[in-house]
Amino acid sequence: MSTPLTPRLPAVAALVVTLLAPAVYGDDWGDDWPQWLGPTRDGVWHEEGVVKTIPAAGLPVVWRVPVKGGYSGPAVVGGRVYLTDYEQTGGELANNPNGRNELTGRERVLCFDAADGRLLWKHEYDCPYSLSYAYGPRCTPTVDAGRVYTLGAEGNLLCLDAETGTVLWEKDFKRDYAAPTPIWGFCGHPLVDGDQLICLVGGEGSVAVSFDKRTGEERWRQGTASEAGYCPPTIIESAGVRQLLIWDADKLNAVVPETGKPLWSQPLKPGYGMSIMAPRVADTPLGQVLFASGIGRVGALYQLSADTPGASLLWRGEPKTAVYCANSTPYIDGTTLYGCDCETGFLTAVDLTTGERLWETLEPTMGTERRGRHGTAFLVRNGDRTWLMSETGDLIVATLSPEGYAEDSRMHVLDPTGECFGREVVWSHPAFANRCIFARNDKELVCVSAAE
Repeated sequence: MSTPLTPRLPAVAALVVTLLAPAVYGDDWGDDWPQWLGPTRDGVWHEEGVVKTIPAAGLPVVWRVPVKGGYSGPAVVGGRVYLTDYEQTGGELANNPNGRNELTGRERVLCFDAADGRLLWKHEYDCPYSLSYAYGPRCTPTVDAGRVYTLGAEGNLLCLDAETGTVLWEKDFKRDYAAPTPIWGFCGHPLVDGDQLICLVGGEGSVAVSFDKRTGEERWRQGTASEAGYCPPTIIESAGVRQLLIWDADKLNAVVPETGKPLWSQPLKPGYGMSIMAPRVADTPLGQVLFASGIGRVGALYQLSADTPGASLLWRGEPKTAVYCANSTPYIDGTTLYGCDCETGFLTAVDLTTGERLWETLEPTMGTERRGRHGTAFLVRNGDRTWLMSETGDLIVATLSPEGYAEDSRMHVLDPTGECFGREVVWSHPAFANRCIFARNDKELVCVSAAE
């Protein structure tokens, strides 16, 4: 059910909300962070007036509010913060990478005031879990044109009114498409493209499905694979054509976004069906290239055709080349790729032209005092700096270059509350909006000011 809350705001707080809120929802997001990886899903924080370094005393914490479990990141639009979580009511949470946890509880969609953290509304629904790593939802809300789209770990897709939390339409992927819940849950962040909402679903003939974003009516469905995988739908432009990338558990596919018609496909099969990172595209001296990688040291760089939609292999990674990404999506700057290697746990820089590793470090992932696989940091660029959120709960400012990792400053923001391979972790991507960082663990959501 949805519960709107309308607190009385002090005059100053009301003024702050007014200043933060854009006049309308739309494609010009201004200072907002409306979805996973930001306005255009490229992990770039475009705001100016942001500090270049974190002072020794730390950045100001604007507010902290309690939340429940989840890996999903926050979205920030119009002076509001949207987040999903899981309120467990029964069962015992115990991680097993090879087995499912049976829990009872409720998934919740929460809306907070960005100025002071007050809860404005919530919508919740019963949702038994049968998942591995069953802390909560995986997908960051997608906010567009006054609507909030959320996808829960068991395949519940909701479209809610952003102002009130009223459900406008909903789908159940298991019921509507006979899509089995992946062992690590439904993870593909929903993508708004024009007047459609594109989702990674699963099931026979429906790995990807397009819905009318206003009504929920199906537009098209496409694809069959051994598993749907976990990779979010991604739009690129190549050969003068807009292409939708769907990386399932077996192959990397490009289709026409408006119809789902296939354009090209390349085999790329990671271990355990774990196609996770969003493929990255860049213009280089080699031409336009595309990189994707995953667990099992499966990774490749493709050259995208300049004349007609297509891709050809330039190189495949080997055990000591490339970077094999899982939890966080890497970024490309020039001819250098920066990403977290799920096999080693290191943040790694790679020469795109050859696949050679240029350097690697544990400092921004697990820290220097522990080792393990799936070391994670979430990377976002602002100007010439990179902001990183480490799995240890530290917010870091650094400069990344082909020559090395130069850490400028850091502060501890959140305590790790999840568990992976015997160590505690924070595995949730922050939002960067209103010159603030919004980050969560399984107990709280925090807003930190980075304004100059």
